[in-house]
Amino acid sequence: MSGPAMPEPDRATLSRREEIVADMRIIVPGEGVVDTLNEMRAFESDGLSAYRQVPLVVVLPETTAQVARILKYCAERNIRVVPRGSGTSLSGGALPLQDAVLLVMSRFNRILDIDYANRSVTAQPGVTNLGITQAVEQDGFYYAPDPSSQIACSIGGNVAENSGGVHCLKYGLTTNNVLGLEMVLMSGEVVYLGGKHLDAEGYDLLAIMTGSEGLLGVVTEVTVRILKKPEAARALLIGFPTSEEAGQCVADIIGAGIVPGGMEMMDRPAIHAAEDFVHAGYPLDVEALLIVELDGPVAEIDHLIERVEAIAQENGSTTCRISASEEERLSFWAGRKAAFPAVGRISPDYYCMDGTIPRKELPKVLAGMRALSEKYGLGVANVFHAGDGNLHPLILYDANNPGELDKAEAFGADILRLCVAVGGVLTGEHGVGVEKRDLMPEMFSQADLDQQMRVKCAFDPGHLLNPGKVFPQLRRCAELGRMHIHRGEMPFPDIPRF
Repeated sequence: MSGPAMPEPDRATLSRREEIVADMRIIVPGEGVVDTLNEMRAFESDGLSAYRQVPLVVVLPETTAQVARILKYCAERNIRVVPRGSGTSLSGGALPLQDAVLLVMSRFNRILDIDYANRSVTAQPGVTNLGITQAVEQDGFYYAPDPSSQIACSIGGNVAENSGGVHCLKYGLTTNNVLGLEMVLMSGEVVYLGGKHLDAEGYDLLAIMTGSEGLLGVVTEVTVRILKKPEAARALLIGFPTSEEAGQCVADIIGAGIVPGGMEMMDRPAIHAAEDFVHAGYPLDVEALLIVELDGPVAEIDHLIERVEAIAQENGSTTCRISASEEERLSFWAGRKAAFPAVGRISPDYYCMDGTIPRKELPKVLAGMRALSEKYGLGVANVFHAGDGNLHPLILYDANNPGELDKAEAFGADILRLCVAVGGVLTGEHGVGVEKRDLMPEMFSQADLDQQMRVKCAFDPGHLLNPGKVFPQLRRCAELGRMHIHRGEMPFPDIPRF
């Protein structure tokens, strides 16, 4: 799909843009400003590629001082700003706006401090998720949150979206592993939250920032918790004749008091796609596959393997393979980690969803998704973090067929409504962005949304940071009982889809 042509601006707009570009070149000299149409197309979308927009200008700062100057400059001139990390967001969280500066943080790519005594690493936001583990693994440590995109996604983006991964069941999401942040407010003020200590008194602003999707500030430094690698880890590859039986097995394992290091589930379409792509040795005669990883002392693992095997058999498992080596364990995970690109081989396009449900509702929701698949006439491959109920249905469609993208989006919206109906939430780790923005009223009342908007107003009273994301409508801060009044109207940004 090609991006939109940049519309011809009028003379006043053009002169203002030229002025902004010139001023950005003063703040960020060298090659830190991208302003030609062809070069900016590389930034016109994030992982939600159905939505695209060329930004006003792309700026790639290298220092916190530059970020502060850019934000202060934009605040004084009422210019919108969209922060961007690696652009792997699947909810349109980093989608540019035509009238906004796109602030790309990829040049912030250094690890600043490794402190084993405090079990922490301080890194700039452009460092990749996997890069943190690679920096400490030679000394027997690692960073626990591990999204499937960990080779590419940045730690700053992980903070923005509160990313998880296959091991978040036992070790938590990003919010459970971030100790401190340096961030810049829209006013240009630099703020420090947390540190290397485990907790602090007062309002938990660190938690507010984690998962705020770039609406409250721009992160310029992150301190994360690192863990000592467990003594051992082994994985079970368990096949089931139905997804419902696999889902019930997940609930029973957790109900038995067992907390695996990771517990993932794939259905038949995802199994076949991943096996054809990676050749991990997955069984192809099952409808659902569980990967259950147990870590810790060897004696504990051996005991828990027996218990998990017994629970799986009680739920009708037909195959069970236990990793006999570290290479085999990693091969089990290789297929799961490559599931998203693997599904791209069986469908021209796919729409990756993200919702979270109570574990006990897994069989019901899987059955509901099958019914929706028949209703919309579109296939779906399921790959998800079964242990914490975080679903990632991949809706298969062909954008070249008129109306199929519309059907895929309607299908996805109904899946998320189903998640909320059974007591779940709209997102587990991908964020709201533009994808789920208009579904927020399915989960929150207007009073709920107003309270969230008040937090936004406290940090960014002009609604200049990443506008058009998360909230289904913009409310003036004055309307919410704040003292801040906008300078002029704040129209809701128009988000183009292609």
